Amino acid sequence: MSDFARGACGPVRVVWDDALTSYDFGPHHPLAPVRVELTMALARELGVFGAVEVVPCTPATDDDLASVHKRDYIEAVKRVSLDGRPDVRAGLGTSDNPAFAGVHEASALIAGATLEAVKQVHSGGAMHALNVAGGLHHAMPATASGFCVYNDPAVAIAWLLAQGVEKVAYVDVDVHHGDGVQAMFFDDPRVLTISLHESPRTLFPGTGFAEETGAEGTAVNVALPAGCGDSGWLRAFHAVVPPLLREFAPDFLVTQHGCDSHALDPLAHLMLSLDGQRTAYRELHKLAHETAGGRWLATGGGGYELVQVVPRAWTHLIAEAAGAPIEPETATPDAWREFVRARTGELPPLTMTDGRTPEYRPISEGYDPADPIDRAIMATRNAVFPYHGLDPLP
Repeated sequence: MSDFARGACGPVRVVWDDALTSYDFGPHHPLAPVRVELTMALARELGVFGAVEVVPCTPATDDDLASVHKRDYIEAVKRVSLDGRPDVRAGLGTSDNPAFAGVHEASALIAGATLEAVKQVHSGGAMHALNVAGGLHHAMPATASGFCVYNDPAVAIAWLLAQGVEKVAYVDVDVHHGDGVQAMFFDDPRVLTISLHESPRTLFPGTGFAEETGAEGTAVNVALPAGCGDSGWLRAFHAVVPPLLREFAPDFLVTQHGCDSHALDPLAHLMLSLDGQRTAYRELHKLAHETAGGRWLATGGGGYELVQVVPRAWTHLIAEAAGAPIEPETATPDAWREFVRARTGELPPLTMTDGRTPEYRPISEGYDPADPIDRAIMATRNAVFPYHGLDPLP
């Protein structure tokens, strides 16, 4: 069992509407909505929904979206939405962000689902809440970017600030830099954004260097070298995230869980296993309780190995948040395997593990200047720790 049994966590809500799969850039686009469909089916078949409450959502309003997006951009997305005619100035009609009829409605529903999740926690109705269809962290104030039209994590954070929440921490473990969320709160010391990602020297969006520190060191970037696996990633996570969250002491934790850091992901070059990712979910769950009073909103994000990785990763995330983690050796249900074959024609994974037992050596045991992972860790600690009164030296 998790360190946080369901009774200790309080109610956990998963926001879902079948219409969330309408966020669809077409049959050949990497961000295929079948990944969330398979996730929800797997969680259901494994009995995870017995430990959570699934709640509906409504689209975000224009005013909700305008908390982080320019109103003329929202109007541009609406025009594209009418007939699918591209507007490249708004970022719609590119290979990354193809224009499609209904794009505004589909994007606003994802933002609305994340907003509903954050409201569930803020109201006290839930301790944790999740929207696995969300996490569209690249969307900028006035343009779509990186498969993202409206920035749902930023909409949720802006809503919290408008309610008077004094400090929000955002931790992004997607393989790509969480550039949109960082940009929207770069000069706001109330929001701590932490992104662990593949180095911008080798991956989109080309930002996320340690030197991007924002107001008072509240933008934190850990740029990891291509090829980094479980042990190096977890070493970096523990060297940066827990000390900063403890010092910042947020009122609310928002996390983005893109699982494209997995070794099988076709768009990136980190080498994490499903087991390493599951370990990160457990650590973030602990930190939510330790530093934010348990108030935790979690979203999905990137992830382009649609069958082998995404459904298992995010089912583990939901189960961890529910305080009912799934044993790694658990077999995937026969009914789900049949659904995968019928829906995708692919062979499904047989268990909920990659067979790894992730371990790491903490940075406190010594720093190796010849190790590129350690150099990335120390670049981040040197850039931001002094702002928070922390010693950057291990």
